Amino acid sequence: MKLYDYILSPSCYKVRLMAALLGTKLEIRPVDFHPGAEHRGPELLALNPAGSIPILEDGDLVLTESTAMLAYLAASGAPEWLGHSSPQETAHVQQWLSFSHRLTANLGGARLHEILLRPGDIKALQAQGIAALRELEAGLFEQGERGMRFLAASQPTIADIACFPYVALAPDGGVSLDPYPLIRLWLRAIRSLPGFIEMPGIHRLHELKLDPHPAGEK
Repeated sequence: MKLYDYILSPSCYKVRLMAALLGTKLEIRPVDFHPGAEHRGPELLALNPAGSIPILEDGDLVLTESTAMLAYLAASGAPEWLGHSSPQETAHVQQWLSFSHRLTANLGGARLHEILLRPGDIKALQAQGIAALRELEAGLFEQGERGMRFLAASQPTIADIACFPYVALAPDGGVSLDPYPLIRLWLRAIRSLPGFIEMPGIHRLHELKLDPHPAGEK
């Protein structure tokens, strides 16, 4: 599989992350998104007329939506990530996948405005992002009442991976995560998953090392 990728794109990162968690190898084709706007050039427009990335190629198959890529990667080797154990779980996964598009628009829009100086109403984007985070915090509370720490099930699904990057990077757009303790725990749970990989602005968890010389000892 070949992924047309931009290292700073949360949408590209979620595909790299999903592949890493599944142990699926991707051929990475870097795209000069900024400042070169290569995604608007003839080669990539031939693959995706919408002029966006990521783009995933697997033989004759070309996918241009990140949520479809997550579903394809999971279906190709780890269908438990699709959340199909019950109709309710399937519905919850689909609902959070739709929610992830809103995160791309508001938190992602605020981030693009702040780091790439893209035009936009930053106050409106931030307000919409805060409303989305409150909705996410409420959803995680409801899951916690059911004894679950992930968005749609007791184990992580593609819904968690779809929502994770734009939430984790919300501070890049001037939106603090401090008021949302359940979101912070959820972010930590995802970062704790075996195979987790980083992107600029999102780091691995680091285990605390015991002090070899506790207080009072030499």
